[in-house]
Amino acid sequence: MTEQSRARWLAEPDWLAAHLEDPAVRIVDMRGVVRTTTDEDGTQHAAYLGLRDEYLAGHIPGAVFLDWTTDITDPDDPVPAQVAPPKRIAAVLGAAGISDDTTVVAYDAHPSSQFATRLWWVLRYYGHDAVKVLNGGWPQWQREGRPVSTAVPVVRPATFTPRVRPELRASAEQVLAALGQPAVTLADARDTGQYTNAVRRGSRGGHIPGALSIPRESFIDDSGRFRGNADLQAAATASGLNPDHQVIAYCNGGVAATTVLFGLSLLDYPRLTNYDGSWNEWSERPELPVEF
Repeated sequence: MTEQSRARWLAEPDWLAAHLEDPAVRIVDMRGVVRTTTDEDGTQHAAYLGLRDEYLAGHIPGAVFLDWTTDITDPDDPVPAQVAPPKRIAAVLGAAGISDDTTVVAYDAHPSSQFATRLWWVLRYYGHDAVKVLNGGWPQWQREGRPVSTAVPVVRPATFTPRVRPELRASAEQVLAALGQPAVTLADARDTGQYTNAVRRGSRGGHIPGALSIPRESFIDDSGRFRGNADLQAAATASGLNPDHQVIAYCNGGVAATTVLFGLSLLDYPRLTNYDGSWNEWSERPELPVEF
């Protein structure tokens, strides 16, 4: 099944090039960045930005742009970058021409495609499985000399019907209840500096007790593409992940975690959950335990 899952979730550039004119396919440019500065004491500050200007300067023909910091987030949630509620998602995706029958192909320029996988997760959370991530993203598209456009497409609004899958998103309370459960594995997708408290983002450093350190880059090769299935499986096994367990991934804002979840989906891991609040929430709640 892993090869079928790979074809299901990953769009290779050849496939996308052959579907540029397909009216059933909507390409979404998710380019963005998390810009960080780190103080001498290890305190890190982050700014979340969408890169619309880069989209306007050149994008895959027919692609629409969604800003990962505003379009698919909840502006009323005190925790940054939380997934938008159903009404907002329906409006944003509908305006982008995404219907219940649309196949979505997301891409970005991040080395681990974390903004594209974020949209993949958001769509799946809202019951839409017809979604792929462009393998290697914008850099791979450019390396292959594929066509580029500056034209902003005029799309016909569509109707998108959110159907929440609550099992794909965990709350802090659910994560807390899962600590120590033998059939649950927590996967920390942040870099090892944050995991070990060498770098601290938020009020507290460290990690959720018992979490495994599985940086999102573990599943990406040197070219920014998802590793082949054999290498993916080796990375998952080396990290201590078990396909029989529920895997709850987290990072700082539930974005990098989706790269890990996406990689495990290519391996058919059946129970994959995103702790959307992640460290942005956990570190700010002193009643929640941490370890170093």
